Amino acid sequence: MKILVTAFEPFGGQALNPAQQALAALPDNFNQARLEKLLLPTAFHASAEEAIDAIRRIRPDAVLLLGQAGGRVGITVERVAINIDDADIPDNRGAKPTDQPIIKGGPAAYFSTLPIKKMVQSINESGVPAFISNTAGTYVCNHLLYQVLHLLRQEQPACRAGFVHLPWLPEQVKEGKAEVFTLPLDKQVKGIQAALHAIIQA
Repeated sequence: MKILVTAFEPFGGQALNPAQQALAALPDNFNQARLEKLLLPTAFHASAEEAIDAIRRIRPDAVLLLGQAGGRVGITVERVAINIDDADIPDNRGAKPTDQPIIKGGPAAYFSTLPIKKMVQSINESGVPAFISNTAGTYVCNHLLYQVLHLLRQEQPACRAGFVHLPWLPEQVKEGKAEVFTLPLDKQVKGIQAALHAIIQA
């Protein structure tokens, strides 16, 4: 089994992205699955283009997209991607779309095809807090998930895909902000591995 796992580079003036750190810490092989790892630019169009190229080249059995959602109180498994780009801040290449469809004439939304409830259960059973999220936002993460699900619907319907958002690392939060939830890298990696286990077993 081949699983493509992607993550984003830091954005918004930050020096770290937990998704990038976790991706680098994942093994190349996990539970009899080969993990193909890909770091993507935090840019609307470039991220989707690079992910789509990799999917067409690798032809994975599943795709797990990772990103940062600072401020959330656990690992969140996304249910849905919506057909809209609406950025509060520019991406890393300066794009800041407002109320723009991702694909003109495309479906309003695509649902994750990964076993999201089993993933959340597996992560929680590993001792890491996890929840289902019903919004991937309207920034690059949502754009990438929508584009990947659209591609797979058209070209590789047997391949499953979805998105997992990771909370801030402790290193990203300034002193004096003790009320802000953070999760150490080893816990984030443990949670991702638990999610991968659920994907492989499904």
